[in-house]
Amino acid sequence: MTVAYPRKLLNTLGAREILSQVVRDRELHLVTLNRYRYSEQRSCKDLTDLIEQLDGQPPELIRDLSRHISDEARHAMWLTDLLVDLGANVGLPPGSSYIQEFERLLDSEAVDLGRDRDEFLISVLAAINVTEKRGCEYFSAHIHALKKAPQTEENTKIRETIERILPEEAGHVRWGNRWLAELARKSPEHAQKVDLAKRKYAAVEQAAFESGMDITLGAEIRRVEKLMAIAETMPLWQRPQYLMERLPQTLLAPDLQQTRIDVVQRAWKRDPQAFLQKFVPMFISGISKPSTSKPENAKATA
Repeated sequence: MTVAYPRKLLNTLGAREILSQVVRDRELHLVTLNRYRYSEQRSCKDLTDLIEQLDGQPPELIRDLSRHISDEARHAMWLTDLLVDLGANVGLPPGSSYIQEFERLLDSEAVDLGRDRDEFLISVLAAINVTEKRGCEYFSAHIHALKKAPQTEENTKIRETIERILPEEAGHVRWGNRWLAELARKSPEHAQKVDLAKRKYAAVEQAAFESGMDITLGAEIRRVEKLMAIAETMPLWQRPQYLMERLPQTLLAPDLQQTRIDVVQRAWKRDPQAFLQKFVPMFISGISKPSTSKPENAKATA
């Protein structure tokens, strides 16, 4: 059976490489923590909506989803407490929204709970599972980076908070794997649907992830390429409508343009010389594997 894992940013930068740079910049570090907080908080709403859709069936899944919500609410509380104690912002994070882009790229209209309950369950569980895997990857990389960073009181406090969250996030991946495996065992057709869903939502997640990280020249075209990769996981008759509905916004990318403006303004205000010497060349050349010097592309995630 297919096993889907998160891939590197543009097949170049891994989570450890990114987080090792993030923890060196306090402003960027706090923005990253606020993004974690927002994701945990938002997942409570989305999982509650799912429970209401399922209307009590199957009870065992409702129980797992309810426990999942309890965990996510606790994580959001821990992260909110941490950020408030650090004097950081707990409003909507700046830049492109991973969650909104993920939802935009979903083809939820193609899966009908009333028509095929198992297919609906496979789709939503595969979508949840792949995002939880990304979360585990980044929490683990964040802990690793903080262990190598200066052991300040603030860094220690951040690390201890993330260390409390990570084991429960790993548990979310395990229960998702278990449900998908149980559904796959129902029949060869179910197994095929699970494999396809894993590939499809891995492509959706990768596209959503990169949309919030890549603001360099040509990002619009790379977004279109990711959109085409998602469409290729769908039946031929579903592809035209899916592409027609999402291609204009993907190509124009208004969220990307606004993020670029915000990042350019912030980079210029912080250090005009570095903006001209580092940020502009990075923007033109794109994201590349970092050397021993600090890559300015990390600021693009702020």
